[in-house]
Amino acid sequence: MQHYENKTLPPVKRENWNHPARYRVSPGLADAFNVALELSLPLILTGEAGTGKTQFAHHVADRFGMGPALVFNAKTTSVATDLFYRYQAVKHFQYIQSKREQEKALKNTGDFIEYQALGLAIRNAQEKGTRSVVLIDEIDKAPRDFPNDILNELEGLRFDVPELETSFQAPQELRPVIILTSNSEKNLPAPFLRRCVFYNIDFPDEKELYEIIRLKLGAEEMEQGRLNRLIEEFDAIRKVAAQANTKKPATAELISWLAVLQQLDFDVDTLGTPGVDKKTLMQSYTVLAKSDELRQALKKRIDDWG
Repeated sequence: MQHYENKTLPPVKRENWNHPARYRVSPGLADAFNVALELSLPLILTGEAGTGKTQFAHHVADRFGMGPALVFNAKTTSVATDLFYRYQAVKHFQYIQSKREQEKALKNTGDFIEYQALGLAIRNAQEKGTRSVVLIDEIDKAPRDFPNDILNELEGLRFDVPELETSFQAPQELRPVIILTSNSEKNLPAPFLRRCVFYNIDFPDEKELYEIIRLKLGAEEMEQGRLNRLIEEFDAIRKVAAQANTKKPATAELISWLAVLQQLDFDVDTLGTPGVDKKTLMQSYTVLAKSDELRQALKKRIDDWG
């Protein structure tokens, strides 16, 4: 792996790892999703970063043939209307000023309206008769009032666009599948939670990790004993991270780590022995250690092997 030194770029493989069809759905998550569908309620997913909350929405869209999931990334500045549309008022004003000076015809106000995730889903239902998956990602980043402000719209599937003096309404039978994620940075309002289905994605156990790796990497050629050894090592690294009071690597980072080890042709049997290739292993840890504290702790751990 000498890409920098040789000025070569490897083939991009990450897209295959993250293909929605390769997502493993636990029985508990499937049950929660079924309840949300049956009751026509949004599904809120919590859990460690990297455990697959966001990817689940893309998996659902792929599995049900509903086209790409429509994504809204919540921000600290988000307001309720952002979920439906954004009006580029400043751009519109500047456009009007420039065209008036040139005495040219003006575009319609609608040309400066950008419909967002839930707005697009409602329009798709109303105008095309299609259902969509809407992902509201990291809703806990939004201001506290944001969830309550969108309650009526989530239930009624209707929103207004005052700038166009119009509104959009989706038929209930074509309501979008709404999935929200939260990293639990702050608690969501109780009134909002009462109108949602909740599920926490626990960190996978060793058996589940093994199944995820098989799906993601298609690592059939990797002998089971060696793969289990890598999973054990990953679990040990998570414990080191906890002791160092720093971010623990999650499932997504495990997949990246294993892919790197395969590319480096790392000898798994040397883990925990004096014969381990310390330089190569530390190189691979760059996808796991997201702080200098963890990197130093892992270096010490390797050095202690002899």
